Amino acid sequence: MSISMAKKLNIDELDVAEYLEKLNLNSDEVKKQWGDAGTKVGLKIWRVENFKVLPWPEKDYGKFYSGDSYIILNTWSTDGEKALGHDIHFWLGETTSQDEAGTAAYKTVELDNFLGTGPVQHRELQGYESELFLSYFKQFVILSGGVDSGFNIVKPVEYKPQLFHIKSVNNTLTVTSVPISSDSLNTGDVFVLDQGLKIYQWNGCKAAGSEKHKAMEFTSSLKSERSGKPEVVVFDQDDSDATPFWDGIGGKGTIKDEPSVNRFEKVAGDKILIRLSNASGTMEFKEEAKNNISLSMLDTNDIFIVDVASEVFVWIGAKSNVNEKSAAFKYAMDYVKKTGKKSYTQITRVVEGNENASFKSYFN
Repeated sequence: MSISMAKKLNIDELDVAEYLEKLNLNSDEVKKQWGDAGTKVGLKIWRVENFKVLPWPEKDYGKFYSGDSYIILNTWSTDGEKALGHDIHFWLGETTSQDEAGTAAYKTVELDNFLGTGPVQHRELQGYESELFLSYFKQFVILSGGVDSGFNIVKPVEYKPQLFHIKSVNNTLTVTSVPISSDSLNTGDVFVLDQGLKIYQWNGCKAAGSEKHKAMEFTSSLKSERSGKPEVVVFDQDDSDATPFWDGIGGKGTIKDEPSVNRFEKVAGDKILIRLSNASGTMEFKEEAKNNISLSMLDTNDIFIVDVASEVFVWIGAKSNVNEKSAAFKYAMDYVKKTGKKSYTQITRVVEGNENASFKSYFN
């Protein structure tokens, strides 16, 4: 499976409600599924395979496949406190199947219930991951391919040349497999062509020095994994002797003048507080306040959406309906679609009494 040929996930077509019907809250089966998850500080990752979730090897933490879906649990504690906190992320690769994405969504709800419904839940879409999510990894690598959808047997991924797009996000190096073509390049970033025993680093003329350095760390790690056998060569965009690199990606082409940008820069916009109501038999979104919003406006009996332009939070009141709690992400996704927001808008679910600092920061 390659990124250029695989069908991309249309998140707007994902019917979470359909998968929530499969939600399993049977204590014995759930306990067997999740084991000791969330009982000690640290990271745990599972990959969706054939409608189930299977533990992802710790040696591969930070490595993801664009054709797959994953569940990531971070268990943490505040200094001096015994109580544990949890953040659950479900990550959807851009070519994951609808079935895998749906399974990740409802299994996240299942894990949340197993941990007492207090965790903060986050939806992560490939290319639009949150800063919190990326902070878990020193290197965050996205490779093409993955487990086939449905009940097909999983086959080992065969090695082939790959072109990687290198970005530096705070202290995390992000590495994404992209189509092997000059069309993938831009002047503001760094790219690595991995041919096995030949590794070429190409620096865009506007690439930051920190990203060039991070890319060298990545190529060094590839060389170490292969017992030091590969030769690593670094080219700058204007180098005249970069023929091996250009030949490896199918020839020279026009390079996009695209400087590296901060994708985490907050989008300016109104802060809107919306109450969810199904009194009429259908879910409705009722605006309660705009910009001047306070925590006292939240009602423990209801569910609210807090739209802060660049992110949508869904807040669950402690006394709200149990079924509504489970469907919180569906409501948030419906809201994003109904209001015409970008489909990749960050969605985070918080529960009354366990709100995180990011959520609270938007209130007066």
